[in-house]
Amino acid sequence: MIVDAWMQHPTERHSNHEMFASLRRWTAKTPRPPVITPEMTIAAMDEGGVYVSMASAWCAPDGFMISNDEVASVARQYPDRIIGVASANLHKPMEAVRELRRAVKELGFKALRIVPWLWGLPPNDRRYYPLYAECIELGIPFCTQVGHTGPLRTSETGRPIPYLDDVALEFPELVIVAGHIGYPWTQEMIAVATKYENVFIDTSAYTVRRYPPELVQFMRGHGRKKVLFGTNYPMIRPAKALEGLDDVGLDDEAKALFLGGNAARVFKLPVQ
Repeated sequence: MIVDAWMQHPTERHSNHEMFASLRRWTAKTPRPPVITPEMTIAAMDEGGVYVSMASAWCAPDGFMISNDEVASVARQYPDRIIGVASANLHKPMEAVRELRRAVKELGFKALRIVPWLWGLPPNDRRYYPLYAECIELGIPFCTQVGHTGPLRTSETGRPIPYLDDVALEFPELVIVAGHIGYPWTQEMIAVATKYENVFIDTSAYTVRRYPPELVQFMRGHGRKKVLFGTNYPMIRPAKALEGLDDVGLDDEAKALFLGGNAARVFKLPVQ
């Protein structure tokens, strides 16, 4: 079973935002329709053998680019295939906590994701802290981004040390999934994931052939229970993301954990 730990079913206001101009240049050789339907998303999952995708909402300072209710609408159409990941407004802490609670208890979402570069606020900023406490109370992971930013925004907020290191230290009960590997600070991200029991890495936004050697070594050895497969679809289709997996030297256990076992455990998915 393959689980995609980070994807999104995009809205037009998300896909066409000016800050993604750099990503559109990078992926210009891969034609993308102006509107992506739920059927297209499921077809892309099927093409890559993905059974379940964690579909992320996107909240920015000027409003939702993909709302929690828009994600829930797609999840209702494909309840066994699409699972919602909430987002919330950091500038309105109590509203954010209530929205997260609604997304989990009423919409059935399994995690929260905040993208730090979207807010210009690193994860150890005080405005995240009410959401961390609520994630712990709800029993869900906090998902975020680490590493440089492909979009036209500052990369500083994606440094694992000190920002994510501080959060894991102050909230030891919080399960953290750090997406996008952490490059060029991959070693820092591996160090943080090794140091803290509840910190994990997902490989979204990278194809297998672009995984840094130190990450592959981590996945083969003591980090085999720490790394989750992800795509960042529609930037990368699952089939493309997985090309070359058989060449990286994962044994059967490590491969099964990476592709779905770790995600099923971390997100408490009703699939095995």
